[in-house]
Amino acid sequence: MAKPKPLVTKSSSPDTADSAVASALRTLDAEGSGVAAIAAALQGPLGPAFTAAFNLIHGAKGRVIVTGLGKSGHVARKIAATFASTGTPAFFVHSAEASHGDLGMITADDVIVALSWSGEQPEMKNLITYAKRFRIALIAMTAEAGSTLSKAADVALTLPRAREACPHNLAPTTSSLMLLALGDALAIALLEGRGFTSVDFSVLHPGGKLGALLKYARDLMHTGEAIPIKPLGTRMSDALVEMSSKGFGCVGIVDPHGHIVGIVTDGDLRRHMRPDLMTVPVDDVMTQNPKTISRDLLASEALEILNSSKITALIVTDARKPVGIVHLHDLLRAGVA
Repeated sequence: MAKPKPLVTKSSSPDTADSAVASALRTLDAEGSGVAAIAAALQGPLGPAFTAAFNLIHGAKGRVIVTGLGKSGHVARKIAATFASTGTPAFFVHSAEASHGDLGMITADDVIVALSWSGEQPEMKNLITYAKRFRIALIAMTAEAGSTLSKAADVALTLPRAREACPHNLAPTTSSLMLLALGDALAIALLEGRGFTSVDFSVLHPGGKLGALLKYARDLMHTGEAIPIKPLGTRMSDALVEMSSKGFGCVGIVDPHGHIVGIVTDGDLRRHMRPDLMTVPVDDVMTQNPKTISRDLLASEALEILNSSKITALIVTDARKPVGIVHLHDLLRAGVA
């Protein structure tokens, strides 16, 4: 029985690799030009329409219904997700499915944002008719000011014409990115208009990396007996026992009123190493006025302080009194770092 021939993998020639990079650069240049054209249009005729769309959504009692078909449908689904995650209640309705019962998802208090580059998708006709019948506000995002969708809309966001990145000027590439960019711009304008804060954001993003970054020091800190604390005047031998038993590599030093006034770290031990180190008071070794944080500080900000200060733990205080301690390892376990 003949042995099978080994597979031969041909590596790309330098010319082929260079051609691929050149193609990628042409694509990015074309798509970048499309986004730049939107920015220019917003400073001209698109600006008033954008403001009108903002006001319509901002004042709506209901939700934003984002709809589209094909590539525009995929973009619409993402825009709806961005609206919802930034404080504007929204969901996606497929333009074709709308005619088969999904129109029942849309109420008179809602605002419809319909995406169609040509503005002439026949599947959207019933949705337009429904919006007119029940006086539901309709915002169009299209490149054709004279299209059926644009004429039917209460507000028409007419995007500037742009060449697709596809060399045949056919595959939706630049146009899809432009629709997405304008949708993102509208979502962020609404976020800022509503004063949507990082606290609000954390409520809607409790999971994953974002959820971890939006936790607070109070969610991760160790409290009570776990906090390594000793008063002024403590001998270094006792402070070292406290430091070792609590496992944070440091011990906070408090004055008679319980206010944090210093900290002894592994680094302080190395800097003050001498034969009688264990017998001297912590007052002679501690770093005064240590960095502390409040319990309401975001975990992401705590991580920034740790990294910029090149330290591994932060004591959490309330009215200058220690109430907790956060270690770099706590942030790692929570997925912040």
